[in-house]
Amino acid sequence: MSYFIQYTINGLTAGAFYALVALGYTIVYGIVRLINFAHGDLTMVGAFAGWTVLVTFGLGRLPVALAIAIAVAIAMVVTSVINVGILNFAYRPLFNKSLLAILITALGMSVLLQNAALNIFGATIQPYPHLLGSAGVDFGNVRASYTQIVFFSISCALMVALYSFTQFTTIGVAMRALAMDHDAARLMGINVDRVIAVAFVLGAILAAAAGVMIGLYYTQIDFFLGFLVGLRAFTSAVLGGIGNIPGAMAGGLLIGLLESYCAGYLSGRWQDVFVFGVLITVLIVKPTGLFGERVAERM
Repeated sequence: MSYFIQYTINGLTAGAFYALVALGYTIVYGIVRLINFAHGDLTMVGAFAGWTVLVTFGLGRLPVALAIAIAVAIAMVVTSVINVGILNFAYRPLFNKSLLAILITALGMSVLLQNAALNIFGATIQPYPHLLGSAGVDFGNVRASYTQIVFFSISCALMVALYSFTQFTTIGVAMRALAMDHDAARLMGINVDRVIAVAFVLGAILAAAAGVMIGLYYTQIDFFLGFLVGLRAFTSAVLGGIGNIPGAMAGGLLIGLLESYCAGYLSGRWQDVFVFGVLITVLIVKPTGLFGERVAERM
């Protein structure tokens, strides 16, 4: 039982990171029906932005909480600017074109971000500073580090904040209106372009936070980080029901738990087999995902 609890703690921590990135996929898809395959790479951009602040600029010598807060804030700004730039220069001109053109463009932007990071930071793994110790809480043979507790709590707080934003703010209501019908939203006086930009900024903010926390938690990053995290986050969004915010949260946690149990009881080599096997099974049995919602079709 102690092993099961330990694997659960590890899985929930990783799953919280996946859930944050999955929320970026799901809010963009819910509004513009676009699968932004470059979104996972924003996590990598956020991780490198935080790494640059902490290592290159030397802010890691500041008090830990202040250093992490500055790194996350700067990473959020950088990823938001990049994501809005991608929206305006790559996606927006294609909104009235075929979905296939937008999909190919999204894949192209993913490759562009990966190769930009490869040329700027190199192909080697970059060590993240060890700002957080290994201290934690012990329950017999089970250990929950303070890092896991803090990062899981921050992730949950960000998820709740996003859900509250979409449910109880004017822009959140506008986002939900766009998810129903763009033309009707315009007739109601909603600035569609602005709301779409807000959705891209929110997704970038969550991706940046996840990227910095992943770097601090695993203490290493590379240019391929975004593809690996993005693939699991996209799987989480589809598993939970893409377009559904609570579904993306639940899907991320489920994927994290499944990976942890597979690595603990079987082998890390079987993680992807089980993760994508479950995804395929869910899509066959319930194509809308576990918490999928019916959405209106738009022409």
